Amino acid sequence: MKKDIANRADIELLVRNFYDKVKTDDTIGYIFNDIVKVNWEKHFPVMFDFWENVLFYTGGYDGNPLLIHEHINRVVPLKAEHFNQWNKLFAQTVDELFEGTNAMLAKQRAKSIATVMQIKILKGIEPCKN
Repeated sequence: MKKDIANRADIELLVRNFYDKVKTDDTIGYIFNDIVKVNWEKHFPVMFDFWENVLFYTGGYDGNPLLIHEHINRVVPLKAEHFNQWNKLFAQTVDELFEGTNAMLAKQRAKSIATVMQIKILKGIEPCKN
């Protein structure tokens, strides 16, 4: 039996494994690797703070992911398939590593975040399917 997401170490495991998938993904990997050229060592702590706040309300994240994604959309037009693939990879990673209330919450929140971003950035494109 898998354990639930219980602390920052679990979030770090989830985020690192998730982005390992993203980096090599045919649908969205190029956005992170070639367009944005993410500095992963700087990006990881931000994502750890983000997901820790999303799940445990730590208050440790103070960024605005919508603004960042709006900027990315100006550089490379984002599509529904990008959001759907992001969400699919995230849910797969959660399911591979964890189960329980927080694991389910993480997937629900990821889907909600992707849907809101998709609606705001793509101006009403259908909500995330995964």
